[in-house]
Amino acid sequence: MIGSGLTRRTMLAALAATPVAGRAAPAVLHHDDFRHGLRQWRLEAASADARVGIKGGVLDIDTPAGLTLWFRPELVGPLAIDYEVRAVQAGGPQDAVSDVNAFWMASDPAAPGGSALARPRSGVFEDYDTLRTYYVGIGGNRNSTTRMRRYVGKPGDRPLLPEHDRLDPADMLLPNRWFRLRLIADGRRIAVERDGATLFTMTDADPYRRGHFGVRTTQSHIQLRNFSVVRL
Repeated sequence: MIGSGLTRRTMLAALAATPVAGRAAPAVLHHDDFRHGLRQWRLEAASADARVGIKGGVLDIDTPAGLTLWFRPELVGPLAIDYEVRAVQAGGPQDAVSDVNAFWMASDPAAPGGSALARPRSGVFEDYDTLRTYYVGIGGNRNSTTRMRRYVGKPGDRPLLPEHDRLDPADMLLPNRWFRLRLIADGRRIAVERDGATLFTMTDADPYRRGHFGVRTTQSHIQLRNFSVVRL
């Protein structure tokens, strides 16, 4: 007999988290517990006052202007990028609860080898228009928009499909609340999951199969932990 404290929803969640017999766990390609420095990352910041550091297994980004923190290893799909993230509100000058953003599978068609890291950028958002990449922005524009885009490598051209433009308050950020973000590049299936629920999905006829991941934000204070990349 099931006790009253265990709901059907809890049971289903527990079953979903239980490995299926005979099915191997996803192979971990990369991980960072943010306890051994930032040697796996490269910073591009528009302001000299941007602060990036780690403490107690948490990556802390506090910036008054645009900033991208690139993960140095190139990624090759099919894969998923997983991490926990939150927007900080604790009285600091940049604690705006805004712009939990990311690029993934980013490449630069004009660069040697197509690497997004072949030439540094300023951290200003428009500098990244020439990338071919997927992009997600949760709580952008001062926590008023949540969007996914597929960049096509052309200055000033950041295509946005109507179904990838969310304005519902439920899709925005809550201050100081950790949530789990998963960015998926699984062949033609490109998706963003938030706390296990699909936030965005698209079928890409010409998918970006390799490239770099970058944490992106502007005029905000965000934190990350438990970063990993797994094979799908």
